[in-house]
Amino acid sequence: MTRTLHTPLARYAARLHAAAGDRHHVASPLGAWLLLALAAPAATGADRDELEDVLGVGAPAAAELAGALLDRPHPLVPSATAVWQQAGHDTARLAEWRATLPRTTATGPLPDQPGLDAWAREHTLGLIDRFPLTRSPEVLLALASALATRISWADPFDLAPAGQLGRASAWAGRLDRVLRSPARGHRTWIAATGPAGDAAVHAAPAVERDGAALVVVSVAADPSTPAADVLAAAYEVAATAVDEAPAGRRSLFALPLGDGPAWTVREKRVHTHAPDGREERHTAVLPCWSARDEHDLTAPALGFPAVVRTLGGLLGEPAPRLEARQAAMARYGRYGFEAAAVTAAFALASLAPEGVARTAELRFGHPYAVVAVATDRNGGPWHGVPVFSAWVAEPEEPATTDLADPPEEF
Repeated sequence: MTRTLHTPLARYAARLHAAAGDRHHVASPLGAWLLLALAAPAATGADRDELEDVLGVGAPAAAELAGALLDRPHPLVPSATAVWQQAGHDTARLAEWRATLPRTTATGPLPDQPGLDAWAREHTLGLIDRFPLTRSPEVLLALASALATRISWADPFDLAPAGQLGRASAWAGRLDRVLRSPARGHRTWIAATGPAGDAAVHAAPAVERDGAALVVVSVAADPSTPAADVLAAAYEVAATAVDEAPAGRRSLFALPLGDGPAWTVREKRVHTHAPDGREERHTAVLPCWSARDEHDLTAPALGFPAVVRTLGGLLGEPAPRLEARQAAMARYGRYGFEAAAVTAAFALASLAPEGVARTAELRFGHPYAVVAVATDRNGGPWHGVPVFSAWVAEPEEPATTDLADPPEEF
């Protein structure tokens, strides 16, 4: 992640996580931000101003940042985006915007629901098995992004008794075993953060692939600190977590001995080659965890209402309706980490004006004709061929088999 993107993404993350509050959850702010960035250049007037405020950067810059990520995917973080339209709803303005999208963005006709679900599975390593929105005939345009990772730690954790979480931890009595950082490979420190004060930090790196890796950073502050502040601190720490000297790192000799908000500092005499004779050592103990969530993204603060208004303008739809959701999951364990998110937004046709509806109940109560026609979605020679036909003049009672539960195969 470029440093240019880090600040606007941290701002957006604060908005997205605020909606979930302090309940156990996982999300991908990046997955949602990417879709807003792709749509922003098409916006004008108040919608463009609103989107640029949500994105935290100008529309052209946002689109450039998104394109750089999508067109040069990370070896350990597969990514995908798509823009699909309903048949018969393509326009010149839509085509003009579509031509500006990253070359990796899939475009074309809107898939059916099994196709949308298959796209979600394909682009999340199978970690998310269904698309977060349900296709309907009213969908005019769909935007989607997918991000996933499945990595092994370069150095796996050791196991430790849960009691090592500390006497103050309620989890210590609920768990038997937790994870302990290995003797080498992981990085742990105490960081001074703006949002959450001093906080414990643990960073576990993945096995590298093609020179690239993924580092999962965990941040714990005083238990009384609001979740929003700790999340903000985590984004702050993550900005330099991969640096040789992370910003805000506290010397243990500047902290009091004994228990702190999320640590205990002890001192003993040792033989050391430290230049000043003062050596600092850190270890970390943390639990395994997993989460699976869906997030409603229709709040104005998250940007998607402005996006769907923009897209409605491209489609010539004066008042499109919005559906936007993100499905996300993550699992953190002794040997590795996996996570995935699919973010989706639908622009739906505006509600029709009020009128009068008539309903006809059709009754086949006298002789009628039946024709069975073959179909082939691939356009083969059988498509549209009548295979059987009948004239029904002698009706019957339902058979016994018609009244029973359906067989497993028919």
